[in-house]
Amino acid sequence: MKRTLLYCCMLLCTAFSAYAQDDAMVKSIQQRFGLYTERALQEKMYVHLDRPLYLIGETIWFKAYNLNAATHKFVDVSKVAYLEVLDNENNALIQTKFSLAEGKGDGSVLIPATIASGKYKVRCYTNWMKNYGPEYFFESSISIVNPFVRFDPDRLAKEADKYDVQFFPEGGYLVKGIESKVAFRAIGKEGVGVNFTGEIVNGQNESVAKFQPEKNGIGFFTLKPEPGVTYNAIIKDSKGQSYTFPLPKTEEQGYVMQLKDSTSNLLKITVTTAIVSDEPVPIYLMSHTRQLNTFVDRKYLKNNKAVFTLDKSQLGEGISHITIFNEKLKPLCERLYFKRPTKELAIEATVKNAFVTREKVNMDISAAVSSASEMANLSVAIYLTDSIVTQPQTDIRSHLWLSSDLKGSVESPEYYFTNVNADTDRQLDNLMLTHGWRRFKWENVFVSQATPFEFLPEFDGHFINGKVVNKADGSPAKGIDTYLAALDVPARLYVAQSDQAGNVMYEVRKFTGPKEITLQTNLNVDSTYRIEIASPFVKQFATRPIAPFVFSKAWENQLLNRTINMQTANVFLPPVMAERKATLADSVAFFGVPDEKYFLDDFTRFPTMEEVLREYVRGVLVRKRQKEFHFRLVDKLLPNTFYTTDPLMLLDGIPVFNTDKIMELDPLKVKKIEVLSSRYFLGPMTFTGIVSFSTYRNDLAGYELDPKVMVMPYEGLQAQREFYSPRYDKGNAESRIPDFRNLLHWAPNMTTDASGKANLGFYTSDQTGRYQVVIEGITPSGVSGSKTLSFTVGKSSL
Repeated sequence: MKRTLLYCCMLLCTAFSAYAQDDAMVKSIQQRFGLYTERALQEKMYVHLDRPLYLIGETIWFKAYNLNAATHKFVDVSKVAYLEVLDNENNALIQTKFSLAEGKGDGSVLIPATIASGKYKVRCYTNWMKNYGPEYFFESSISIVNPFVRFDPDRLAKEADKYDVQFFPEGGYLVKGIESKVAFRAIGKEGVGVNFTGEIVNGQNESVAKFQPEKNGIGFFTLKPEPGVTYNAIIKDSKGQSYTFPLPKTEEQGYVMQLKDSTSNLLKITVTTAIVSDEPVPIYLMSHTRQLNTFVDRKYLKNNKAVFTLDKSQLGEGISHITIFNEKLKPLCERLYFKRPTKELAIEATVKNAFVTREKVNMDISAAVSSASEMANLSVAIYLTDSIVTQPQTDIRSHLWLSSDLKGSVESPEYYFTNVNADTDRQLDNLMLTHGWRRFKWENVFVSQATPFEFLPEFDGHFINGKVVNKADGSPAKGIDTYLAALDVPARLYVAQSDQAGNVMYEVRKFTGPKEITLQTNLNVDSTYRIEIASPFVKQFATRPIAPFVFSKAWENQLLNRTINMQTANVFLPPVMAERKATLADSVAFFGVPDEKYFLDDFTRFPTMEEVLREYVRGVLVRKRQKEFHFRLVDKLLPNTFYTTDPLMLLDGIPVFNTDKIMELDPLKVKKIEVLSSRYFLGPMTFTGIVSFSTYRNDLAGYELDPKVMVMPYEGLQAQREFYSPRYDKGNAESRIPDFRNLLHWAPNMTTDASGKANLGFYTSDQTGRYQVVIEGITPSGVSGSKTLSFTVGKSSL
C-alpha cells in the first residue's frame, strides 16, 4: 500500500512538472529570453595594469582582455577600446584609444606633471559596451604621487567620521507580516567596510533585533515587520558614537522570496505573499547564469506560498540571477546566487630568489587547467615594491567571476576564493544580497519589437561621430553630404550623409597617431553648414567612489629615492616607448589602382597646371565656362561618352571643390597625378571619376584650404609600442649610464606553448630591493588565473 501511494505521488509530481514545462507562458519566457540573448552580446573587459603606484612622469603600461561576458572566452567583435584615468570628481585627466585584435590589446600612457597626488580611477570600455551603461565598464583604482606639490597627509584624519549603511531585503522588499532576511552593508569615509554593533528599533524605540557585520561591513539579520510600523537601525562604532539609519519602507502587499540549500544538490526557493486571492495565482521562476543556462518553472500560490526546487546542476558557474514573475511578466522578486567555478588556470613560475644588479633573469612559466596543459595568453609585470603602501590590485579571476557582475565596489574580492569553507560561503551569499545587479533591463527583454542599439560595435575601424548644423541658428541639417580626410599616405577619404537629426558617422580604418583632419561639405553646394565632432569618450559614470589617498610621512625617504630614479631614467635611458615600425600592407589610395598615373618629373615641366593637364593627362579634358574651369572625364566603360559633371578632385587626399583653385597650383610642387575614369561609389555618394594630385611631402605644399573647411587635431588609435628593456649581454654591464628602472619588465602578450610552458628573460637594473612578479592569464576556453611571487636584487660584488 505504501509503495503504491509513493508511486502515485511520484507520477503526480512528474505530471505536474511536465505540465509546467508544457505551459505556454513558460515556453514564451524561454523563447523571448533566448531571442534577446542572441542579439544582445555582452562584452566584459579586464585590464592588467603594470603596477598599483606611479609617480608623475612615469608610464602606465596596460594589457586589455576583451571577453564574452557569458563564457569568458575572447570575443573578436570590437577592434577599438577606450581607456581613461579619472579623478574623484570624474574629470578625465588621461584619455587614449587603442586597438584590439582577437580580444586582446595593449598600450601605454604617460602621466602628466600637472596631476596632484591622490587615488585615481582607470576605466576601459568599447563602443558596444556603451549600450549597457558605465556600470559595466572595467574600473580599477591606482595611486599617483606628485612629489613636487605639497600634500596634506592629515586631511582625511581631519574629516568627521561618516558612514553609509544600506539595507537589502532578500528578494527586494519588506512586506508586513512576512519574515524576511535583511542583508546590510556599512562603509566608512575611506570607502571600506566598518565594524560596529547595531540594533533594530520600532516606532516606540523598542529593540526588535540585534546585528553586526561579519566581513567588510556586510552581514544580515531577520525581521518580521508589523503593519503600520516604521523601523530604524541604530549602529554604534568602535569609538562609541551612535548613528541612526531608516530601514526600507514596509509594503502593505507584495512578495518575499527566501533561498536556502535544500540538499547539497538542490536549492529551495520559497515565495510568500500577503496578497489574498480566491483563485489560484500562478507565478514563474526564471534563473540564468550570465544569460546562459536558462531555466523556467511555474507554480501556483497555495495558502499564499509557493515553493520551487532548483537543481544546482542546471546553474552555470559564477553568478546566477533568480527572478520571480507574475503572469504579466512583471518581476516580483530577484536575488543572486553564486556557484563556485571548478576550474582555475594554475600558473607557476620558477625563478631564483636573489640576483645582483644588471644580472640576467630567466623565468620559466607554466600554466595548466586541472593538471591538463592548455595554451594560455599571459601578461607579466615585474616592479619594485617599496614601503609606500597601496591597496592590492584586483586579479583577473576574482574580477571576472565577482566584481564585473556586481553593483558597486567589491572589497577584497580575492578573499572569497581563498580558504573556502562554510563561513566564506555564507559571506559570499551575503555579498550576493548586497550587490545585486543585472546586465540588462527586463522591459528590453519582453518586448514585442526589439529596439535598435544606439552604439554599434567598431568591428572594422574607429567611429568618428559628428553633427551637421546650420551656422545661422545651430539647428540640425539633414541630408547633407560631408567629407572627412587627413593628410595621410595612402590617401583615405570618408564620407557620410547627415540623418534626420543631423548626425553623421565616419568609420575610419588604420587611423593611428595624432592627425589633423579636415571636415567639409560640398562647398559648391552647401556652404552654410558646419560640422561638430563629438568626443568618443563617455560622459556618464558609474557610482563607484574612489577610496581617499592616505599619505604617511614615513614614506618620504623612499619617495625621494623613487623621484630621483624616475628623473634619472627619463634623462639617461632611451625612451621607454619605442614605436614598432609600421608596415604598409597597402600603399594604394582608397579608390584603388588608378586608370592613369603621371609622375610629372618624367615629363617636361610646364609653368601652369592648365598646360600640364592639356599636354600630358589624356583622361582629363579641361573646359572653361563663364570664366570658370571645369574638368570632364571620358567614361572608360563607354568609349566616347563624356561625364557632364566635375569629378572628385583631391589634393593630398583632401577634397577640393573649386577647379579654379586646382588650376592655380604650382605644378612644380606636384609629384604625381592619378586619374580614375569611371563612376566611383563611396558610401551614399557617387562621383563621375576622380582626379588626385599629390605633392612631394604630402603637406599641401602651401595650398590654402577654403576658410569654410574645418581643420582640427584628432588623436587616432595608439601606434603599437614596445617596452624598452636594456640588455647587458655584450660586455656593456660596466656601462656608466645609470639604470634606475623601478619597472624591470613588462610583457603584455605572452603565449604558452601546447604543453603550457613559456620562458621570459630580462635584466635587473641598478635599483636594489624586493621585486614583485605579477602574472595574469586566461585560456581560449575562458579559464583564468593569476600568480604573484617575488625575488630580491642586491649589490653586485664587482
